[in-house]
Amino acid sequence: MDDFNGNQQNGTENMDKSEQYDKSGDFIFEEKYSEPMNAREQDFYQRLRGRMRSWAESEEGRKYRWTEYLMMAPDLFHLLCRLTIDPDVLFTDKLKLGAAIAYFISPFDIIPEVILGPIGYADDIVIAAYVLNSIVNNTSPEVVSRNWAGEGEILELSQKLLHKADEMIGAGTWQNIKAMFGKGFKK
Repeated sequence: MDDFNGNQQNGTENMDKSEQYDKSGDFIFEEKYSEPMNAREQDFYQRLRGRMRSWAESEEGRKYRWTEYLMMAPDLFHLLCRLTIDPDVLFTDKLKLGAAIAYFISPFDIIPEVILGPIGYADDIVIAAYVLNSIVNNTSPEVVSRNWAGEGEILELSQKLLHKADEMIGAGTWQNIKAMFGKGFKK
């Protein structure tokens, strides 16, 4: 299997405890995940995780002020996907989650990854945190937490991310995101 730099890998290098690969080199999830992502979501997750990890290890990634937050992107994407299939999440909240997933995978967004690379995921992670914050009113925090595969307490991390949004993506961009996503999220 090739990594994102074209180097041959067998799937076990730099693997954390939650990552496993089958004999063909395809990523599989631990058994704790009751329902796997569909193939398209899993492929996006794998590519994003690999790109983010490579970038974070680069000189640019090590020096970038918001790398710690940007590294949450793959796990936030995974969480959004997991919550869309959780039976304890309301249908209206699943629509919000679906909108955030669509934004994540779309090449057309406010801060484009295509042009800026991993830094372009700043708006995606802010939107994910904004959506998570909006659904907690209807969904038990335990439901969100049990679907979180990342490190740390997701609701705390989400709040921290929202508090830094102005600095991270700029006040104007943050206001645009709240206006764009807030319209459909009001009851």
